[in-house]
Amino acid sequence: MTQYSLLDLVPVVEGGSVAQALANAADLARHAESLGFTRYWVAEHHGMNLAGAATAVVIGHVGAATRSIRVGAGGIMLPNHAPLAIAEQFGTLDALFPGRIDLGLGRAPGSDMRVAQALRRTLAGDADGFPRDVVELQSYFADDGRTGIRAMPGAGARPQLWILGSSLYGAQLAAALGLPHAFASHFAPDALDEALLIYRRHFRPSAVLAQPYVMAGFNIFGAATDAEAELIASSQAQAFVALRTGQPIALPPPVAGYRENLPPAHRAMLDHVLQCSAVGSPATLARQIGAFLTRTGADELMIASSVFDHQARKASIAYAADAMRALKVAA
Repeated sequence: MTQYSLLDLVPVVEGGSVAQALANAADLARHAESLGFTRYWVAEHHGMNLAGAATAVVIGHVGAATRSIRVGAGGIMLPNHAPLAIAEQFGTLDALFPGRIDLGLGRAPGSDMRVAQALRRTLAGDADGFPRDVVELQSYFADDGRTGIRAMPGAGARPQLWILGSSLYGAQLAAALGLPHAFASHFAPDALDEALLIYRRHFRPSAVLAQPYVMAGFNIFGAATDAEAELIASSQAQAFVALRTGQPIALPPPVAGYRENLPPAHRAMLDHVLQCSAVGSPATLARQIGAFLTRTGADELMIASSVFDHQARKASIAYAADAMRALKVAA
């Protein structure tokens, strides 16, 4: 059976607060755990209406609210941080929640360059910086002495490392290092098929992974009917249009007929960027998810489902879990 997991951007909804978004995150993670989700990931974003910027802190909050589900970062944008600091943070998390911590690593800023400079204090670097930082981070966890510095916490910690990507670069690096690869097809679908081909073709077995393991991002909006699912999906559609036109907003309430009333250019943009999605009733979800899995052969789906109403969001991921189980039975 293809595993299924949940990506939570911890959205601050229109009229809501950061405190409420964080409370919802813990509740959603408990719900995902009860539904059989494999892992719950939070992503590092800055300067947006999202409450997951202090990613390690949010992972600790969610880890304390759950019992068995894996929790982690999808991902930490490593160029924003010193590898030693991430080793210490995730070494601490691994000590608190042993055997449950994931650390997905990306090289994007998770923000614009102005915010990136405020985080990093400098944008100096080169094209080889990200791979070197990943290897340095591995060295701290392995406690092999290559850096001359012992991470404490961190030394001997065993978070599961992933390489994230939305282009071919991450696939190539994950293959070279023998690490699992997560592709951000839920918002950047263009290079998906070629990236998976490259990763699988060039994968080198490592001490942590004997064969390629692929996770693909996928949006799911589930409801009792197709029409209801289309309605709840309109919140994320509105947020995407706002973001792509340079006016980011808090996640807004759904609007009936939103896509149909958009200018053609905006509608085409949404259709393109959200093409890796399933929207509809349980039967519709199973059909659309099945087609995506047939296309990609993904070992795991990382499901995103940004819905304005918290209870509707919980229902959406329950429908997603039902569809994944139905596909297992059908297979």
